[in-house]
Amino acid sequence: MTLDPGASRPRPSLTPPEFASALAQPRIAAPAAITPPATSPAPVPVPTGAASRRGRSASVWIIGVLVLGLAVLVAYFLNALGPAASLLGMVLAVVPLVGVLLALRIVDRWEPEPRGLLVLAIAWGAIAAVAIALGVDLVLSMVFGPATTGAREVLQTVVQAPVVEEFAKGLGVFLIFATARRAFDGPVDGIVYGALVGAGFAFTENIQYFAVSFIEGGAAETTMTFFLRGILSPFAHVMFTSVTGFALGLAARRGLSAAQAIGPGLLGLAGAIALHAFWNGSAMFGDFFFLYLTLQVPLFIGFILGIVALRREESRLTRRRLGEYAAAGWFTPQEVDMLATSAGRRAALAWARTLRGDRTALMKTFITDATALAASRQRAISGRDPHAAAEERDLLAKTAATRAAMFAP
Repeated sequence: MTLDPGASRPRPSLTPPEFASALAQPRIAAPAAITPPATSPAPVPVPTGAASRRGRSASVWIIGVLVLGLAVLVAYFLNALGPAASLLGMVLAVVPLVGVLLALRIVDRWEPEPRGLLVLAIAWGAIAAVAIALGVDLVLSMVFGPATTGAREVLQTVVQAPVVEEFAKGLGVFLIFATARRAFDGPVDGIVYGALVGAGFAFTENIQYFAVSFIEGGAAETTMTFFLRGILSPFAHVMFTSVTGFALGLAARRGLSAAQAIGPGLLGLAGAIALHAFWNGSAMFGDFFFLYLTLQVPLFIGFILGIVALRREESRLTRRRLGEYAAAGWFTPQEVDMLATSAGRRAALAWARTLRGDRTALMKTFITDATALAASRQRAISGRDPHAAAEERDLLAKTAATRAAMFAP
């Protein structure tokens, strides 16, 4: 039996034509042969998968740094802003953060990243990146004095803030790239990690902005600040740091090591700094709302279109790699068609809900593991993952076990 929510549709070709794209996957190593599955109606035991988890989590020392940074930030906010204003700022800052996270969940839905790394990315932006930015501001203020002149204020807003903040955020994306290399497959992954770091940074920065607005101007000024930062521009920091993540994602796709990825990462960082400086400059020197509508909105639309193009590339990759497993007997043509398209996945989930006991959870697991299997094979073909073979065995066993459970009486 096969998972076939749309059996009446024509059978797709297992070897679709090659697609030319600037984002196409490189082929460095020769693909390994795929062993046909053993025929057995019994559920397949699922391995522990210890090898597949290696290289998909960050180092413990990063968590230690974040814990220390959190203590420093909490003390700073309580001392500088007071508990009441800080609490109000935090409550208001949650609103745009939730909206951003829901949007990024859609972006990351095709091949979800490890949950621990997603939390780490947010935490780095909200804690470490903010602590670094505040520390640099403090040092510069001690050396040069406070920004009391117009020229110094411009320098601080248009040059210092973009350079320091984007470096601090980009450092977090690079650390994920370097320490959890097997969970950093390409541009979409880089965009997700960069966007989450940016979202975390914006959350903490918004706490400060909202709290200061409440202290200095009460409800009226707080409302205006919330409209400008929480409604009009919740994705600003998200877009900035996504540029750095995109560059590192391209480096990951080409199989570059952490040392080799420094160059591409710096190019992405330069792009993030330029966007950040342009954003801050438009608020200082021009008509913010005019520039927002004529430049920032089109930029955001272009950002969305770029993500859509990258998602299509992931879909083509999934179809190609799973088609190779189907040729060896691990999947049917209908399953490949289902797994490689968003419409097919939606139909499969709807079909699973009609099964006895509602087996939607099993179908979600089947889709997730099969997509991870396609990504694992791509890492093996590109020669950048020495553990891909072990992960392949685990994922093939898991998909077989899930299929067996799907049709269990």
